[in-house]
Amino acid sequence: MRITIAGGGNIGTQFAVHCAEKGHEVTVYTSCPELYDGHLNIVDEAGETTHRGEIRLATYDPEKAFRNAEMILITMPATMMRKLADTIYEHTGPDTLIGVVPGNGGAECAFRKCIEKGNTFFGIERVPAIARLIKKGKTVRSTGYREELHVAALPKSEAAGCAAIIEDIFDIRTPVIPNYLNLTMTPSNPILHTTRLKTLFGDWREDKTYESVPLFYEEWDDASSELLIACDEEVQSICRALPEFELSYVKSLRKHYESPTVEAMTKKISSIPAFKGLTTPVTATDSGLIPDLHSRYFTADFSYGLTIIKQIASFAGVSTPYIDEVMAWYKGIAVEKEEFRFSEYGINSREDFDRFYLQ
Repeated sequence: MRITIAGGGNIGTQFAVHCAEKGHEVTVYTSCPELYDGHLNIVDEAGETTHRGEIRLATYDPEKAFRNAEMILITMPATMMRKLADTIYEHTGPDTLIGVVPGNGGAECAFRKCIEKGNTFFGIERVPAIARLIKKGKTVRSTGYREELHVAALPKSEAAGCAAIIEDIFDIRTPVIPNYLNLTMTPSNPILHTTRLKTLFGDWREDKTYESVPLFYEEWDDASSELLIACDEEVQSICRALPEFELSYVKSLRKHYESPTVEAMTKKISSIPAFKGLTTPVTATDSGLIPDLHSRYFTADFSYGLTIIKQIASFAGVSTPYIDEVMAWYKGIAVEKEEFRFSEYGINSREDFDRFYLQ
């Protein structure tokens, strides 16, 4: 297939390599095309090459990137989806498959015009593996490949075909999820990152700095686990209130991490090999460290993650005091006020919500 990867970062590079390795004609849509020479590779923890691929083109020209693409795989931040969706809508026909990873963040609403035009829009629940760029435009380290990926689509009748393509690209079993709302509600980063940040920086104010901060995962603590589990249970309460959407794939983080208690969750998250050494998003100032409020951990996971879950709770009539507490804290310190709103995509009522996600 002619596949365009939108985004040349960690996951975009990973996807480009796997697609090219399987013989697809790959274009990378990136703001830094000059960094690419056509050769991309994936390495493991030891620096040994495990996958390699040759891409056709790296470009920042949307006409060249999207006009003839049969499939577009989007790995860009949720904050960029609306603008990107308008660009893709302008440059593609109705037969192009459009996919996003990860599948949460409201991208399905951003691409509503494309769906109405006839495009199939699909999401992959989580990334295939942890990816970290070694050299942009050249090498990415990928570790901890999943045993399964999960795909959902709008309209849902097209999900099986999309899942088959993804399964072939990654050689990872890829079952179909019955409704896209399962991806929208997935309590991954929108719960994991936000509760950790609230615990780490709950006492932060503009005149406060820190001499040091814990590693984000490796020094995870019980307070973070306690808040995570509370918010995770609220997500499950929302799912139970929406039985018609078949939300069985919205797996509790307690099940995902096989950690039913606070202590078990702390032990599990702090010991995951792929999370070792990952730092907390901070900025250094003359007087010390402050939270990096421009990090995606803040700008995406609150404003295009947790706020979506909160709005769905409102449609479902479910109370979420812990999620409300975390969102209220973030809004008190946020420097970027933009956030996802269903109303901006014509979804203003439970009826609108049902009509969109049950198609």
